[in-house]
Amino acid sequence: MAGGSRHEMIVGQRLLLWPGALALIASPGLAIVAILALLGVATRNETGPLLDGYSWHVLRFTVYQATLSTVLALLFALPVARAFARRSQFPGRTALIRLFGLPLVLPVIVAVFGIVAVWGHNGAVSRTLVAAGLPGFAPLYGLSGILIAHTFFNMPLAVRLLLPVWDSIPGETWRLANQFGMSGWQVFRLIEFPRIAPVIPGIAMLIFLLCFSSFSIVLVLGGGPRATTLEVAIWQALRLEFEIDRAVALAGLQVAACLIAGIAFYRMARSTVSEPTEGRRILRPDISSTASKCGDFLLLSVGTFWIGAPLAAAVTAGISGPLHDVLGRQEVWAAAVRSVVIGLSAGFLALVFGTMLAVTARDLAVRAQRAGLADWVEILGSQTLIVSPVVLGAGLFVLLIPHVAVFDWAIYLAIVLNGLIAIPYVIRLVGPVLRRNAEHHDRLCASLGLSGLNRLVLVEWPALAGTATTAMAISAALATGDLTAIVLFGSGQSDTLAKLLFSALGTYRMGEAAVLAMLLTATCLAVFVVVEGAGRIGRRA
Repeated sequence: MAGGSRHEMIVGQRLLLWPGALALIASPGLAIVAILALLGVATRNETGPLLDGYSWHVLRFTVYQATLSTVLALLFALPVARAFARRSQFPGRTALIRLFGLPLVLPVIVAVFGIVAVWGHNGAVSRTLVAAGLPGFAPLYGLSGILIAHTFFNMPLAVRLLLPVWDSIPGETWRLANQFGMSGWQVFRLIEFPRIAPVIPGIAMLIFLLCFSSFSIVLVLGGGPRATTLEVAIWQALRLEFEIDRAVALAGLQVAACLIAGIAFYRMARSTVSEPTEGRRILRPDISSTASKCGDFLLLSVGTFWIGAPLAAAVTAGISGPLHDVLGRQEVWAAAVRSVVIGLSAGFLALVFGTMLAVTARDLAVRAQRAGLADWVEILGSQTLIVSPVVLGAGLFVLLIPHVAVFDWAIYLAIVLNGLIAIPYVIRLVGPVLRRNAEHHDRLCASLGLSGLNRLVLVEWPALAGTATTAMAISAALATGDLTAIVLFGSGQSDTLAKLLFSALGTYRMGEAAVLAMLLTATCLAVFVVVEGAGRIGRRA
């Protein structure tokens, strides 16, 4: 009898395939319906080619800025991650690592405001240079602004992804390196680089796709037709020009380009097994010299400034802004309530569908011994990395506009869109916990006769609760500060805090924008803290 069948017979556990099948109807099922709607419009077009010279210019610029953003993020992240790995113990290290995780839940529009306040033409760094008699910076729009903003978000993401790989290098390796007296270059070439090289293509793929489908950053900092990406061009065709056929053609170009890039990176990527060293002190041979200490301190300081300065600028500007005037407006608090409703609803939707997909993937991988099929379930559930939010939103727009008043349903569409966008985060967080729990407890539960609701309450939920609430907290915080869906579907009656901030920045009401940025940041962090805190209370209860 095959090993997988023997395992299933011993456990006596029926494979849970229906949760994943049901979730796949929503993702990628809804994405497929949206793409079919776009193709249906495209086949009705009889006006000739829709992809003119400008469209190809937009594609070239999209690829160009995504490539540069990926390279810059990795070139910045590698030495910073190495500095963190080399200095495994120092005061404030944990707080710094948490700071590097903050951009993940920070609203994009708030980060853009902080970046402009630091690196813009009238920003803090430019004013300092002028005061010192040096030329200041040019206005922060176009390619330079896009690259700075993308690096702000993706450099710390890459650091967080690289650190576990560095931490997984066994202590025996470092003891041998000490015995051989290896130099810093030899350590990197012979020990570190072979360990991190297999994961770099996967990290590069993630960053490239995020930058390729970036919307809010380019919308605010693009600065005109010369610095427009496919995402922004699709939005312009739908909302500003109402050229649905053109939006369809651009959306098809976007999906095809993302798919090609994803396949190319996927073929280069190789998986590795990482077992962290759990914070044990590492005795490396290349960390005792004064030069190495100064170099690592400088790298960590630059990385901290890169992330911390825009955050500090946004908070400082908000505190000194017209607080009473902005916070006294009823429409601001109404927008805050809409933001929270969208965030919590989308977070719950992402948690439900993401967990359903992860449960089926777990059963296929652990109980049916079909790891390849399980990976495909997770890949299909993560299709929003390929079919971007704007493309998905464009498909829903085209599908629904003949039948309903789309702009009256903006809140509900924003919930659905943000829920689908966050599913990959839930799968990545919840999936490993479910698989590990099944591997450790399946046989014990079978011997005790635990199954169904009893197993869920006594075994599954205690192990999963922390990760599940963290996944929902991240998803809800991201959706609370999202601009994409509400800019695509929204009207004046459905403005969120992100939309109000975008409008204030667009009309150069910088004092009002500063207060709105601070309020939006506080709202997103409050959503994150409350959801995660509720999970901790539930676990104790």
